[in-house]
Amino acid sequence: MTSDATFTTPLSPGTAETGTAETGATAWAVVPERIDTPDAIALRRAYYAEVAGRYWKRPATEAEIDRGLADDPDDGLVPPTGRFVVGRLAGEALACGGIRLLDPRTVELTRVYVDPRARGAGGGAALLAALEEAGRALGAVRVRLDTRSDLVEARALYARHGYREIPAYNSGPYAEHWFEKPLV
Repeated sequence: MTSDATFTTPLSPGTAETGTAETGATAWAVVPERIDTPDAIALRRAYYAEVAGRYWKRPATEAEIDRGLADDPDDGLVPPTGRFVVGRLAGEALACGGIRLLDPRTVELTRVYVDPRARGAGGGAALLAALEEAGRALGAVRVRLDTRSDLVEARALYARHGYREIPAYNSGPYAEHWFEKPLV
């Protein structure tokens, strides 16, 4: 399976690697972005609204989203210990994700989100490709993640892209499944 993705991931200051994979007529552009830009904030809020709403089985309120983001900040998703990326389809910011170093050889994938209007268009694959490359640039040899049982689409995405279930590596309050993929 190929993805319809164009991604640019900085390897070190002043350098970049660009890759392209195709599935259809439209290309995703996935690039590093600060977590405090308007697009990044909107996507992080949409991510939290969806995962919280699915967990609570009702829509999350704006106050709950604010509280959730404050309780679980994304400050580890910035250089030199992490990266945050935004994916754009036809110029519209519709996807995001981040990685952070757990140790010098392991990065953790987090905040992976594709707007429902763009699901099935290769955005998840484009995010994973860009984030995995960013993990390699940070020196990692493996990527890990945790997720919940109700996020079946996410678990299927990870399995399709070579992630394998592993024993628990953390004790996160919402972690029910743990995955790992070698990066080398």
